[in-house]
Amino acid sequence: MLAVIQRVSEASLSIEGRLKASIQQGFVVLLGLHVSDEPSDVTYVASKIAALRIFSDSEGKMNLDLQSVNGDILLVSQFTLHAQTKKGNRPSFLEAARPEQAIPLYEAMISELSQRLGKAIQTGTFGADMQVQLVNDGPVTILIDSKNP
Repeated sequence: MLAVIQRVSEASLSIEGRLKASIQQGFVVLLGLHVSDEPSDVTYVASKIAALRIFSDSEGKMNLDLQSVNGDILLVSQFTLHAQTKKGNRPSFLEAARPEQAIPLYEAMISELSQRLGKAIQTGTFGADMQVQLVNDGPVTILIDSKNP
């Protein structure tokens, strides 16, 4: 499981021109589900995201987590994170989990993050064509790979 975490000052997600979700300060999390992923990957990645200390404290050091700044999460399923580009110029997505495996893991991630943070998680719609707008604060972008803890 790959998670790309972007620290944002604001973000929104639209589907077919309609606003689906928006947050102010927090994380946009792009989540790539792999064919080998299982519930333990969800637990690992959710725990890392919830505890990630990448917000500035009063001294300007990255020392605060999401709860310390009352931040939110916009979680977006992104199968293209598992693109294979070794052959040719057209990516292969064979390593990305198929919907029958990915959807339960995605829903488990929503639930796990919500439980850990004590609040609702904003989301896209699995499999939809989504437009994400964000202001990357810093910029700060972190990659978490459950296969490389």
